[in-house]
Amino acid sequence: MHIHILGICGTFMGGVAALARAAGHKVTGCDLNVYPPMSTQLKELNIDIHEGIDADQLSINPDRVIVGNAMSRGSDVVEAMLNNRHRYTSGPEWLAEQVLHDRHIIAVSGTHGKTTTASMLAWILEDAGLEPGFLIGGVPINFGTSARFGKSKFFVVEADEYDTAFFDKRAKFVHYMPQTLVLNNLEFDHADIYKDIDAILWQFHQLLRMVPGNGSIIIKEADKNLKSLLDMGCWTPVQTFGAWNTQNNTDWDAKFSDKIEQKIGIRSPVGEVAETRWQMGGYHNLDNAMAAVAAAVSVGVKFEHAVDALSRFEGVKRRMEQTATVAEITIYDDFAHHPTAIEATIASMRQRYMGHRIVVAIELRSNTMKLGVHNNTLANSLKEADLICMYRPEDMSEDLAASLESLNSKLMMHTDYDELVSDMSKKVLSGDKIVFMSNGDFGSARQKLSTLLQKNHAI
Repeated sequence: MHIHILGICGTFMGGVAALARAAGHKVTGCDLNVYPPMSTQLKELNIDIHEGIDADQLSINPDRVIVGNAMSRGSDVVEAMLNNRHRYTSGPEWLAEQVLHDRHIIAVSGTHGKTTTASMLAWILEDAGLEPGFLIGGVPINFGTSARFGKSKFFVVEADEYDTAFFDKRAKFVHYMPQTLVLNNLEFDHADIYKDIDAILWQFHQLLRMVPGNGSIIIKEADKNLKSLLDMGCWTPVQTFGAWNTQNNTDWDAKFSDKIEQKIGIRSPVGEVAETRWQMGGYHNLDNAMAAVAAAVSVGVKFEHAVDALSRFEGVKRRMEQTATVAEITIYDDFAHHPTAIEATIASMRQRYMGHRIVVAIELRSNTMKLGVHNNTLANSLKEADLICMYRPEDMSEDLAASLESLNSKLMMHTDYDELVSDMSKKVLSGDKIVFMSNGDFGSARQKLSTLLQKNHAI
């Protein structure tokens, strides 16, 4: 079968493409924005990508069109698809019908940490010899791909609440029907499709309705919105996780065993304790690790093996991925684009690299950011950085500047990528840790800065 995917370079749709290719289908696709790591992954799979969303591309007459949720009515390719009555479906629906229907589905959901937790979990299962399938919204370094079929009954899926397609406005995750569900946290996000937190809670409530009574739900105990979610109705056994302290009543807890966060200890519901060294850092990743270990143990992995596997977990591309070092200046690529994630990333860097300046380059790119929903919390999330270089898009809310006044002289605002890079190159110092934060390609600013610093250092 020839499958043509609209919006193929999105992290989810790129994973669908990889699974379809592995199933033996001919796969092509199109997108407006084509950039790594997904474009690289698709190229390695010999999947042809048409850059653009014009109608002419459908002259190849595919057997089925899979429509990504970035595609909307009015775009040429969508109108041609409808007018010519091509057979079409959404990515989540295709995934559910073609891949998930006979598997044990372990879904990882919540506002933050889905990609890292799902990657940790897939790796723990792999390290235990279970050869899981997975579809993750990023590229786990241990696997080098965002998706694979796997050879066992287990399938790990990153389950997000964004809408399915222009013709199906339900959250993507309602298609998956997991037996095991991880809920890391829950905050207001995706303001372009949800009017408030209650609208998001309602979608998550639909997800909980689909988890069977003999399944398992693993949830962060301290999250008040998740508590509200459970109060709406839950028919599945629940295990909780949280920080290790004497007042803790959670089933799973964990702590750092050293000041630079390179050694962790996790305690199981029966009181067993296992420790390991790892390459990660930050309390947000400690939460991710607890959730991943709990989910793995729930499907039969031995507790000690699950924790030990974390020592061999190499992280995820674009999640605090170190990409260059020039003149003792270290550059990282990170996906953080929500104030909570931004604050957690800076705090982790501050703890791990004491005595170094933390420089943040941030692109305000998400629809929620552009609408100004996070203006009241953005400055506070950035305050612990030593220098902030911010790219402001033209369609950003007008009251952004006023909300950032407390950052004073440490903030440099730009509306041009090249000017931002040039300014940064003059301000960074030897020993700095520079983190580029964006859920897009940031106008290749990170790559341009690395090249410019190398050139200046050579001179």
